[in-house]
Amino acid sequence: MFSLDDTLYEIIDKYPEALDFFIANGFEQLKNKQMLEVMGKNIKLKTALMSKKINQELFVEKLETFLQKDADIDVSLDESKADENSDLIIEGVLPCPIRIPLLEGIKDWVNEQNEKNDYTISYTLKSANLGLDWVVEKVKTGNPDKVSDILLSAGFELFFDKNLMGQYMENGIFETHLENMNKDFCNETIDLRDPKKRYAIMGVVPAIFLINKTSLGDRKAPETWADLLNDEFEDSVALPMADLDLFNALLANLYKDFGMDGIHKLARSYKKSLHPAQMVKARTRTPEAPAVSIIPYFFSQMIDGTGDLEAVWPKDGALLSPIFMITKKSKADKIKPFMDLFMSNEIGTIFSANGKFPSTNPNVDNHLEEHQNFKWIGWNYIYSHDIGKIIRECEDEFNNDVQKSLAQ
Repeated sequence: MFSLDDTLYEIIDKYPEALDFFIANGFEQLKNKQMLEVMGKNIKLKTALMSKKINQELFVEKLETFLQKDADIDVSLDESKADENSDLIIEGVLPCPIRIPLLEGIKDWVNEQNEKNDYTISYTLKSANLGLDWVVEKVKTGNPDKVSDILLSAGFELFFDKNLMGQYMENGIFETHLENMNKDFCNETIDLRDPKKRYAIMGVVPAIFLINKTSLGDRKAPETWADLLNDEFEDSVALPMADLDLFNALLANLYKDFGMDGIHKLARSYKKSLHPAQMVKARTRTPEAPAVSIIPYFFSQMIDGTGDLEAVWPKDGALLSPIFMITKKSKADKIKPFMDLFMSNEIGTIFSANGKFPSTNPNVDNHLEEHQNFKWIGWNYIYSHDIGKIIRECEDEFNNDVQKSLAQ
């Protein structure tokens, strides 16, 4: 297909679709055609990855997956937009790194089910970075028949906003439960099983710290989430604001622990908003580089350990942005096969291995070490508070503080 000794230009000339992949993964300068002509023709892929200290094996694996599958999967997905006349409709968003392999399994399963059953299934599962506006519009109608039978999404905002999904949950429209759960998420310190049996958590997006040792200077590296709020980290922390699910999970957790004062301190610490892939490649020795970046655990794989960057798992736990599934109680019999699929070892392994999104499947080894624990907001807090309202208020306070600091 291609080799590490090929130039960037040779790869993109052979696979034009690869240009988007390069741009999205640390090579924004290739947007400029002149740069592509000049730099791309003279730099081998191996050299380019070494210069950015990007894990070569991982990058090649992801690029090969993209070239082999992404175009085909995306086309088939566009053609498979949920048919409102189907008996079972599956909709939602999936994190980008696991979306492609998951779609393969889901596509084959849907085709098999449609061939052997007397009811039809259709689905629309988009990339998480596209947001959920298209789902929200249906939810806002207040009509359960307009809302999908199965919804998948990471983060808290849609499912726990009392003005959105809250109306359906309180009326018992959705009921989903996982009794057996991976020991990583069901032990003396954490339990992701929903006591009200409304939501199922299929996997999680853990957030950790990425430390830039040069920018950190003489300061002690943060070890806990509270450390990020200290005075010494003013204007020093990059936040995942482009990843709303993760950012909202951060706001909700900090508000729970520190109240609105914690949100004000977070705004003070805020440095700049970068995509996680940009955070990983922000190795500049200039003062502009953030000392600390909050990134999904997945992106830490791009660090080879030889440069200025170090991934740190917080001592009080990696912050969780759960991947939720909710299902309509009235269609439980038709939905059960899909639940069985998603809780299969095959799908659980895709979550855990391909994307480093630990799975709640009890039979899957997430390959976590003893110190890799999690920070979970907790079901008691979720059910005793309006999480959607909290997130909106925290966003407003955070944005107001940032605007004030920029105006000074």
